[in-house]
Amino acid sequence: MAETKIDMRPMPLPAETAVAPKEMPVVMSVRDLRAGYGGAPVLKGVNLDIREKTVTAIIGPSGCGKSTLIRCLNRMHEAIPGATCDGEILLGGRNALEIDPVLLRREVGMVFQRPNPFPTMTIAQNVAAGLVLNGVRDRALIAETVEKSLRRAALWDEVKDKLDAPGVGLSGGQQQRLCIARALAVEPRVLLLDEPCSALDPIATGRIEELLLQIKDQLTVVIVTHNMQQAARVSEFTVFMLMGEMVEYGQTRKMFTQPADKRTEDYITGRFG
Repeated sequence: MAETKIDMRPMPLPAETAVAPKEMPVVMSVRDLRAGYGGAPVLKGVNLDIREKTVTAIIGPSGCGKSTLIRCLNRMHEAIPGATCDGEILLGGRNALEIDPVLLRREVGMVFQRPNPFPTMTIAQNVAAGLVLNGVRDRALIAETVEKSLRRAALWDEVKDKLDAPGVGLSGGQQQRLCIARALAVEPRVLLLDEPCSALDPIATGRIEELLLQIKDQLTVVIVTHNMQQAARVSEFTVFMLMGEMVEYGQTRKMFTQPADKRTEDYITGRFG
């Protein structure tokens, strides 16, 4: 059998990303966001506008606050004992920190580093879990949404004949796409991904990256990644974090070729991190 090869080179950015960030619609605004654990600060006054229907990558060395930032956006951070979070995260004019977390997560979905399908549920039940939690009981609507979500996650053709099989029986890459389908089923405005490919092989990683490029026309994607090549391949905009601060934010192509801050240049060129 011929070996499948994935082209891991940076993809050319679409022409529309030539538009300056300030001219593109904003879906989420982060204002003076401060967060920590047990009194120790992790985020130190982050300000950021996340642009609608784009992919924004968050990069930086381990411990810089990347995952804390993305977890604050849908209030997963607060679920950790001793965690603190202050500031504003504006979504549709509302401060997300004052919205019921269950309601917020309908609009701001999240996929984690390791695939986490519900172990006692089938593939179809995994995708439908959010709908059922939100009170949907129409079986026809659920079935339609399951198929639609699996298609959007580029998984339908691989699982359509085994929807009643356990979700945990899929491969690692398929499980991650199942988790993405589960997040998409409730039609979020924003999809957050915390290093979603770190546990996957290159082929599965390539499929996830292709998926992100396909769904960004339908919703906003924010991805934390330790892989700068991945950031270059999938994102229009990049945030560089360092020691809890946002050092630089701008168009990915420009940041990777002409960074405005010396610390960004040092990180991108491998001088530290």
